[in-house]
Amino acid sequence: MTIAPGHTTPPTDACVASIADVFDPVFSRLEQWADLVERSAARPGRVLDRAELDLLVEKLVRAEFDDSNGCVIGAGFVSAPNFMGWHLAWWLGGKNAASGGLPAAGIRHLETVEDPLEESFRDYTALEWWRVPARTGRRHITGPYVDYLCTDEYTLTLTLPVYRGGSELIGVVGIDLSVDQIERDLVPRLDAGGVAVTIINASGRVVVSTDAHLATGALLRLPGLTELLADRTLPTTTLGRGNAHSFQWCGRTGLAVVAGPAPG
Repeated sequence: MTIAPGHTTPPTDACVASIADVFDPVFSRLEQWADLVERSAARPGRVLDRAELDLLVEKLVRAEFDDSNGCVIGAGFVSAPNFMGWHLAWWLGGKNAASGGLPAAGIRHLETVEDPLEESFRDYTALEWWRVPARTGRRHITGPYVDYLCTDEYTLTLTLPVYRGGSELIGVVGIDLSVDQIERDLVPRLDAGGVAVTIINASGRVVVSTDAHLATGALLRLPGLTELLADRTLPTTTLGRGNAHSFQWCGRTGLAVVAGPAPG
């Protein structure tokens, strides 16, 4: 279902560009991190141990927290079990609600149970932020969800797989973003001629919206939306009763923008 000639739709292209301005630079940094970790892991004659890995990752994420303007609340590398065992080289920033009162410039390492024999151990390879990029080999956005492990607030987790030798999965690099801060940054830029603009994830859940009736994490319900979300190749389309809404994927982010009538 494509937009028919002459059909008037909201200017979602500008909204998509605004969304890309927020997320594409984050994924670009993750690609740089993945390259650095891969090169360190692939050095001939040397075995990368946990201490060396943690120092490398801490240096990367510390610079990220310094430049994040409050959006980045967690970041790091998570090892594949066959690479370095069950290990999270992950840090929380001072603006993270779960970071224990650190100053804004401070960071702390996330302490987790890494022994699978312990009762409180959690298999992170079953979680979406690991499972999807490990299966697809592509960038992925998980959320919004309340991250009780790391943030205690609505979070988006951006992850990217890391390979050694081009084929051996050794882990994922990732960044947690505060949905509240993203909303503050994005909503003023989501101008679509007075109509409501809603950013949703691939499951149809609201990330941010200019419609005050749509809360973060709520499921957007529109006729035809489920079918559109099943096909990442679709161009801009219309949906809903009377084709009153437009739908457009936001590049390679895995997010989509839906624009429709002005909120009542």
